[in-house]
Amino acid sequence: MTVTATSAGESDRLQPRVVPTARGARLLRLVPAVAAALSGALLYLSFPPRTLWWLALPAFAVLGRVLRGRGWKAGLGLGYLFGLGFLLPLLVWTGVEVGPGPWLALVAIEALFVALAGAGIAAVSKLPAWPVWAAGMWIAGEAARARVPFHGFPWGKIAFGQADGVFLPLAAVGGTPVLGFAVVLCGFGLYECVRLAARARRTRAVRRGAAALALCAAAVPVAGAVAARPLVGDRAEDGSVTVAVVQGNVPRAGLDFNAQRRAVLDHHARETERLAAEVRAGRVARPDFVLWPENSSDIDPFANADARAVIDAAAKAIGVPISVGAVVERDGRLLNEQILWDPAEGPVDTYDKRQIQPFGEYLPLRPLIGAINDTWTSMVRQDFSRGTEPGVFTMAGARVGLVTCYEAAFDWAVRSEVTDGAQLISVPSNNATFDRSEMTYQQLAMSRVRAVEHSRTVTVPVTSGVSAIILPDGTITRRTGMFVADSLVQEVPLRSSRTPATQLGVLPETALVLLAAGGLGLAVAAGMRGRRAGDA
Repeated sequence: MTVTATSAGESDRLQPRVVPTARGARLLRLVPAVAAALSGALLYLSFPPRTLWWLALPAFAVLGRVLRGRGWKAGLGLGYLFGLGFLLPLLVWTGVEVGPGPWLALVAIEALFVALAGAGIAAVSKLPAWPVWAAGMWIAGEAARARVPFHGFPWGKIAFGQADGVFLPLAAVGGTPVLGFAVVLCGFGLYECVRLAARARRTRAVRRGAAALALCAAAVPVAGAVAARPLVGDRAEDGSVTVAVVQGNVPRAGLDFNAQRRAVLDHHARETERLAAEVRAGRVARPDFVLWPENSSDIDPFANADARAVIDAAAKAIGVPISVGAVVERDGRLLNEQILWDPAEGPVDTYDKRQIQPFGEYLPLRPLIGAINDTWTSMVRQDFSRGTEPGVFTMAGARVGLVTCYEAAFDWAVRSEVTDGAQLISVPSNNATFDRSEMTYQQLAMSRVRAVEHSRTVTVPVTSGVSAIILPDGTITRRTGMFVADSLVQEVPLRSSRTPATQLGVLPETALVLLAAGGLGLAVAAGMRGRRAGDA
């Protein structure tokens, strides 16, 4: 940098003018890019297993500083860097067993949605009340990411990082879109307050209306969360039930656990029989029903008499119904299925997973993927088929809604069980493939948000942990460790009332997407007026 001195006749108010060198100018141009990537990393740190939910606010404040006043092309690039800073560490678990290739490819694709949101935020950042339009733009990006490609990938929604935060009650108002919108709006609003305060110190010429809007953008989300507190509670409305969550554990972590299918089934049967012995000895309360995780029997009990006998013996030992996670083949279709197993009658009901995982349970573009790399085709030899109906089991008089693992990330998949009459939600999962990564904690936080969103007890039986019981207010009351055999038994409330989020469904998200579209339309119109004025 070089400094030019002022002449003696110039006012004392004038300061030395700083002229950047060519190298300094290049370094200055890098500052926004570095800030965008670091603010994305800051957003990642706000997610579980950490309880630093509040870091999302400065992350979006910095993003607002980086994007405000820029063109859409700069917003596209800076948004992509923000997305990489956020998603690269958040989704590293996707490459735990299959290497960095799929992880990097997933992040590269998902960050494109963040880039588009960044372009939109930059475009609307010149409008009055821009934090509102910009927050809507972020939620529009999340809405798109939850639907395409391959039926979407909502992992990393801002709402899922707020299970411990003050904004959580807003999940009961309008679900994950409203909760996420409030967090993003507050972050942008905080930056706007700081910006206007700094401007006021320099020029003493800040309009009161702009200052009031900035203050509202920062304060209204917090006030709304406080006002929504009465929607959150754990009082029983339809009595209570004693539920048992069984975690049988797996012989070893990673993809190889599938080669030990019989051992996994035996582990869950053994843990259930151990629990039955504890009940008979009076050391544990007798459960009304038992919940096993996804893939607790990857041997089809309808086609294999030995697997059927093992499950039947476990059900008879505990003497109550069990929900069993199994892989079955029916009419040539491979299904990820939950089976309601009665100790006297055997299998009496089933639920087939509807939101199946691309590249894990089915292979999109199979001929193309196979031509590029046959590793995936060998790993996913046969595609799973999708179920078509909600799954609500009647267990000991209680209506238990089934949301299998990956489905917990999708708003519609959870809501459909509640609207179908579920008084309690179970999220049977299998996280053994991802070893001891953060994945299981991220998924557990989703279940906590869902508990508040629909005001239901949520149980999370997992093959290898972390299994948990979550009350309707989002509180975890029981949890296991990872890679241990264990069981959780607790009396939990049943509820049938519906929160505004349950009743409204997709409407809040639709309204926020329309808000983003309206802001983008206003920005385009303002740009056209500016160009016409320049031409004149």
